[in-house]
Amino acid sequence: MKEIREIFYDEQLKIEAYGFYGLKQKFPNHFHDHYVIGCIESGMRKVTCRGEEFLIEPGDLLFFNYRENHACEQVGDYPLNCRFINIKRERMKEIAEEITGRNEYPEFVKPMIRKCSKAELLREVYRMVAEGSQEFEKEELFYLLMEQLLSEYAVFEQKKVQVPDTERLNAVCSYMKEHYSENVSLEQLCKIAGVSRYSLIRYFTKYKKITPYQYLESIRVNRAKLYLEQGTEPAEAAAMTGFSDQSHFTNFFKRLFGLTPAQYQRIFTDKKGY
Repeated sequence: MKEIREIFYDEQLKIEAYGFYGLKQKFPNHFHDHYVIGCIESGMRKVTCRGEEFLIEPGDLLFFNYRENHACEQVGDYPLNCRFINIKRERMKEIAEEITGRNEYPEFVKPMIRKCSKAELLREVYRMVAEGSQEFEKEELFYLLMEQLLSEYAVFEQKKVQVPDTERLNAVCSYMKEHYSENVSLEQLCKIAGVSRYSLIRYFTKYKKITPYQYLESIRVNRAKLYLEQGTEPAEAAAMTGFSDQSHFTNFFKRLFGLTPAQYQRIFTDKKGY
């Protein structure tokens, strides 16, 4: 089966929609600067999220919260057919406030719901986005879908239990967020954390479920996406976000999103699916 990838941006809903058909690509541990909600049409994949591994199958619904790291790979000879919607963090907050009256960021409790009945509604919203529908039926269906997902599968911000040295870990994360465009070294991060290289890698990975380097690269590629959306040339976006060269940027971007930077940028210039 030939692999097909398509992606659309809906100006009314302010969401992205993408579909993968015949997908065999392995995606490494990473996260996104948005929420991801998807349904599996056919095929089977092993997903790692929240420190656990599980298989996804047709009819399952997937949820990845904002900056929640995850990885996935093909199982057997079953390529994946799936459809996703991506919702930026602030947009999700707006949606949640409209629906629940709570001015807070939701958190989906489970990364997967087996054989979820909401998958059919997600497919219909995806279809209308892909077709460029301007009917308000699309908005009605989208808000109906989100109301059901938020009420049944999400909770709202709660104070998280602090663990030892959380402040130092957060300082390391903050440094990478502020200096991602620079040549960040492990030595610099160790000085901030006040621990050895090995201790930092071990400690960071234990509590963040992602290595320091993977965290930095995820920040960089998500920032680069924003520059591409604004019309910045891929080579310049790579340089502005700390990638060593455009080839590295292109390869890493495609590994995570299944599209080259140039293909992704055309969504916002041509308003066509790929």
